[in-house]
Amino acid sequence: MRICMTAFMPSVDVYPNSLIDPGPAPAKNCAELYKSGRRISGVYAIDPDGSGAFNVYCDQTTSGGGWAVFQKRLDGSVDFNRTWDDYKHGFGNLVGEFWLGLDKIHRLTRNMTYNRLRVDLGAITGKTVHAEYDWFGIGTEMVEYRLYIGNITRTDANNSSDPLIRHRDFHFGTWNRDPADCAQKRGGGWWYENKCDLAVSSNLNGIYPRCGNYTGTDIHWDKLVPANPEGSAPTSTEMKIRPVNFF
Repeated sequence: MRICMTAFMPSVDVYPNSLIDPGPAPAKNCAELYKSGRRISGVYAIDPDGSGAFNVYCDQTTSGGGWAVFQKRLDGSVDFNRTWDDYKHGFGNLVGEFWLGLDKIHRLTRNMTYNRLRVDLGAITGKTVHAEYDWFGIGTEMVEYRLYIGNITRTDANNSSDPLIRHRDFHFGTWNRDPADCAQKRGGGWWYENKCDLAVSSNLNGIYPRCGNYTGTDIHWDKLVPANPEGSAPTSTEMKIRPVNFF
C-alpha cells in the first residue's frame, strides 16, 4: 500500500524570533542550559567556543533533554536541495524544518569525542525509531566538512544496519560542489563517497517523499525496519547532539 505525504509547501528561510531568554550570557550548549534550569524545548542563543552566539533549537525532552538539533525534516515545507553556501550557513525555520549550518555544526562539535549523536526517524506506520553514536563531529570547510563519527551504541531500528557509519570520513557535497555529482543525483547535500551508487546507505537531506515508496532521491536510511516496510522512506528526521558526560 502506498501512503502519500502532505502536499509540498514553499520554502521558509527565516529563522524565527521566538527566542527563549538564555539569561545574562549565552551558554555553550543546550545541555548547559538544561542543567541551569532552562528545560523548555525551543530556540535559544548559545556560544560554544566564544566566537559569537547563534540561535539553535534545544530539545529538552527527548531521553533526558540537553540536545542541540541541527537537522529536522517533518513535512517537506523546505527545499533541501541547496547550494554549498546554503548548507554552510544554514537554512529553514528553527521551529519547523531546517539545517543549522555546517560552520555552526563544526563549532558545536570541534571537540569531536565530546558529543554524542542521536538520529530520530519517523515511519509511515506512525512508529518512530532512533540510533545513537558514541561520538560525532565534522571538520572545517578546508576539509569539506568531513564526517567523523564513532560507533553506534544503541538503536531500535534494524540492529544489523548502521547506515551512517558507512559514510565515515566522507566529505560533504552539494549539487554545485561535489566531484562525483552524487548530491545532484541524490537530491540533497550529504556526506557522499567518491562515486554515487547503491553504497549510499543514508541521506537524510534527500527529497521529501511524496509517497511512501523510496525512489532513490528521497530521504534515506537503509533498512529502516521494523518500523517501516522495506523500500519506504522516513517521513520525519532529526539529528541532534549533546555532551557524552551529560548524565
